Amino acid sequence: MDRRKFLGVATTAAGVSLLPGNAAAADDRLPALVRRYLDQALAAGSPSVVCGVIQGRRTHVEGAGAAVGRSAPDGRTVFQLGSITKTLTATALARAVGAGATRLDAPLVLPARFPIPRKGTRRITLAHLATHTSGLPSLPPNLLAGADPYDPYAHYTLDDLATGLRCTQLSTEPGEVNAYSNLGFGLLGQALAFDDVDSMLRHRVAAPLGMVDTTTSLRPDMASRKAVGHFEGEVVPDWHDHVLSAAGTSMYSTADDMVRFLRSQLRPERSPLRDAIELTQRPRFTVDQNLRLGLGWHLSSLPGGQTMTWHNGGTGGFSTCAAFIRESGTAVVMMVNTFSQETETAARPVDALTFRLLGELGELGAA
Repeated sequence: MDRRKFLGVATTAAGVSLLPGNAAAADDRLPALVRRYLDQALAAGSPSVVCGVIQGRRTHVEGAGAAVGRSAPDGRTVFQLGSITKTLTATALARAVGAGATRLDAPLVLPARFPIPRKGTRRITLAHLATHTSGLPSLPPNLLAGADPYDPYAHYTLDDLATGLRCTQLSTEPGEVNAYSNLGFGLLGQALAFDDVDSMLRHRVAAPLGMVDTTTSLRPDMASRKAVGHFEGEVVPDWHDHVLSAAGTSMYSTADDMVRFLRSQLRPERSPLRDAIELTQRPRFTVDQNLRLGLGWHLSSLPGGQTMTWHNGGTGGFSTCAAFIRESGTAVVMMVNTFSQETETAARPVDALTFRLLGELGELGAA
């Protein structure tokens, strides 16, 4: 394996079970549809895949391949979540705003030894961080020097972050241009809960939504059902991070947990985090006529006036995608245990399959 090629991933990433309380489909069309997409994910090179779908009141979660030993994966199989974690961080921000603890237009503030980069007259705000409009680079300038290519964030400390910020330059004045930044979301997490980001996400977002396996701390019972990550067919280790983890560099989750999260996005009024969820889905920045940004979420316009809200993610050995359409009451999450990357001519397989399946769910519901 080319170790330099694997290190470059850091700049781009970041069985059947039915959830309790949900009835199986009245016919076999929904499971059959999901199985067809599972087969396509395996054919695209994934050692294993789990897919969870919501269609109105129906929920179906199913896996294929071999994720843990010789066992087929299911809704409780653990994957690294990647940058979908940013939507959890954005939800934590929205909760803090709703509680009056901060404001979206509040400037980014960290302890004094962490200098905040400036360009022009505007200061970086929390909303800029949550919409990737801060002008910050994708990564700290000193992150990759000396990094383990198989675990590129593990060595990075708060002291390193303080040093890196001193030589970080903004590409644009905050609020002007959308440029994806793991550093920005990492700083957002530190601004919300300095040196306690993982606990904050667990208590403010995952626990209230019943997402028991969404955490950066791999419990023994989770380790026993965790899929093994792959890069170009070879087994690779998980990523670890204690500084920029709010960006999604080290979060674990399951399809069951993500289905719970997506159901709360489809029906916020039934969620204990209703106001925060609604705030994250509200458009804040327009990229072009087809794409707007909420807090953490991408909002893509669809024919007929519908909006697909989505985020994808990846670490060195895992790829994920989650998307939903509130107007049709449909949602899809797909998780595979291999790294994948888009090309100039094609989307990542996990993303393309997620979006196509979401479209077919709407058609199936209308049939």
